[in-house]
Amino acid sequence: MEVKKLSISWQFLIVLVLVLQILSALDFDPYRVLGVSRTASQADIKKAYKKLAREWHPDKNKDPGAEDKFIQISKAYEILSNEEKRSNYDHYGDAGENQGYQKQQQREYRFRHFHENFYFDESFFHFPFNSERRDSIDEKYLLHFSHYVNEVVPDSFKKPYLIKITSDWCFSCIHIEPVWKEVVQELEGLGVGIGVVHAGYERRLAHHLGAHSTPSILGIINGKISFFHNAVVRENLRQFVESLLPGNLVEKLTAFAYKDYLSFGYVHVGLRGAEEITRQYNVNVYTPTILVFKEHINKPADVIQARGMKKQVIDDFITQNKYLLAARLTSQKLFHELCPVKRSHRQRKYCVVLLTPEATKLGKPFEAFLSFALANTQDTVRFVHIYSNRQQEFATTLLPDSDTFPGRSAVSILERRTTGGRVVYKTLEAPWTGSESDKFTLLGYLDQLRRDPALLSSEAVLPDLTDELAPIFLLRWLYSASDYVSDCWDSIFHNNWREMMPLLSLVFSALFILFGTVIVQAFSDSNDERESNPPDKEEVHEKAGKTEPSFTKENSSKIPKKGFVEVTELTDVTYTSNLVRLRPGHMNVVLILSDPTKTSLLQKFALEVYTFTGSSCLHFSFLSLDKHREWLEYLLEFAQDAAPIPNQYDKHFMERDYTGYVLALNGHKKYFCLFKPQKAVEEEEAMGSCGALDSSLHLGESRGKPSCGLGPRPVKGKLSKLSLWMERLLEGSLQRFYIPSWPELD
Repeated sequence: MEVKKLSISWQFLIVLVLVLQILSALDFDPYRVLGVSRTASQADIKKAYKKLAREWHPDKNKDPGAEDKFIQISKAYEILSNEEKRSNYDHYGDAGENQGYQKQQQREYRFRHFHENFYFDESFFHFPFNSERRDSIDEKYLLHFSHYVNEVVPDSFKKPYLIKITSDWCFSCIHIEPVWKEVVQELEGLGVGIGVVHAGYERRLAHHLGAHSTPSILGIINGKISFFHNAVVRENLRQFVESLLPGNLVEKLTAFAYKDYLSFGYVHVGLRGAEEITRQYNVNVYTPTILVFKEHINKPADVIQARGMKKQVIDDFITQNKYLLAARLTSQKLFHELCPVKRSHRQRKYCVVLLTPEATKLGKPFEAFLSFALANTQDTVRFVHIYSNRQQEFATTLLPDSDTFPGRSAVSILERRTTGGRVVYKTLEAPWTGSESDKFTLLGYLDQLRRDPALLSSEAVLPDLTDELAPIFLLRWLYSASDYVSDCWDSIFHNNWREMMPLLSLVFSALFILFGTVIVQAFSDSNDERESNPPDKEEVHEKAGKTEPSFTKENSSKIPKKGFVEVTELTDVTYTSNLVRLRPGHMNVVLILSDPTKTSLLQKFALEVYTFTGSSCLHFSFLSLDKHREWLEYLLEFAQDAAPIPNQYDKHFMERDYTGYVLALNGHKKYFCLFKPQKAVEEEEAMGSCGALDSSLHLGESRGKPSCGLGPRPVKGKLSKLSLWMERLLEGSLQRFYIPSWPELD
């Protein structure tokens, strides 16, 4: 038993050490160690390494942890200075070569250790699962979720991707492996992106792609996923990749990668009618040839001929010729590419902009500008032109004195300083006519600018260019609708039922909610009709002598589920939470009452506001006039057109009857709305005529009560129009009285 416990403790210690090593490895971040960003250049990384190495070298730094810190700095520099290791770390979080299958290799090691201890013959159990040969085929194409989202999806707008979903112990995966390897070698050479997703290690990515079984093969183009449903043979896979490309493009993948910059076409030299073209442009019919035409279609701007032309050669050739000699700026994106922002003094890029009306493009000014651009030999200068009538704000910024160039062309030299639009520029004083003197003047400015960048003395902030080629809203909507219908059609007729379950669940859930809502509404309407006019409320209405608003079908939606109104007293304890710190958008409706009128007014108040308790933004309280008369009269001083507020020297100061007043208090915005009872004005006038009464009587017996021979009045009648006032409160049509701050409630 002791030996067994000792063995278990040793195993626990070994596992603990391994876990600590794994956690320390996961915590290691070379960017954080060197203090650089993930976009840092090699020069910045090297500079940071030298600085930290001098600081933490064990011979110079006597800190006990200096040696460990120096080892981390060296390890971080070793990873980030090697582009391959840095790329592996960015994609997989590990700089090793087998980052995708580390866990798998650990399991293989344990299995091999078990195999060696029990002396299994390798020829007896020979399965190709998880073999090193199979791992080496797919290892460099392994995809992780972050790599897919950050690199594959944006890159799919330039080239199609073919992705395979595989897993361990998959017999079908082994069956298609020879075909997959052959197709990958062929398509990768043509520029097709290849990816492999291991469903066992990357379940999140596999679920995101919609692959619920292995093996699965799918294609991605323009961020859209399409599944392969045919037999896995070479021709079917090739046709599947070709079907991903839009129909108006040629078979070559280079055409898709540069579709935003060039238009592509091809000529079969063996067909009838091709001899004239080959003779006109002096093309060797026995060698593949690519011609690039720019402004002049009669003569190619560049030509390349090569036997066995590789894709890399084609890409380099197209990249060098993807812009016109004097391209027209039609969008802000093209402006960023043709006229990049200045990075350093050694990377200055100048743009010579021709501002010309659209009708004069083929006239002498543009032809002269084009010939000048063709003769230019400076790599730091780019020539562009813009239609001043289409980009009026842009042209007006570069031409402050527009009266000098009415309907004429102008030339500006500019340098972009920031991505926000700030530029320094110099505009030629005279209009551009394309004469020899204009060319000589422009050449002199460019030569002077090469020696003295301060020539660009003017500074401005350019507005963003309008995208002239963007489709109108109706076309964008039609394109989106077409893509959605295509996705739904493909999902219904090609995807399996497991993939369709979320959509079906959503449809049935919506139908169930709709059906349930109709049933509940029907039952609630029948109950409301039976309870709309209860007998006890009719008796109360007859006694009050007026008709109260009933809960009819029209306002039944406002009736809350509670059968009572929650009204709290506003005291110094609840004052802060119910008013001062009330949440934005919430209001507290406060009833003013006295001790003798408390019961009757609260009953009438609850009856009037009951239909409005369904709103979660309204709170209901009452305030005792006998305790907080000074606080109330301080607020009423800010109410315009309200009753005159007496001061403390007025002999009727304590006789003012404010019972039945209602205040709607907005604690956040510091304002209130006032409801006065129907007969408040008449009572105040009558009270003003009682000046002959003894003041001691009012201070003693009549505080807060009606006096001066007015006789008893129906207390509940004071709130007869409160419901109408509440409706105006919710509409926001009541007058608001603002105060600087809420007074203390003593």
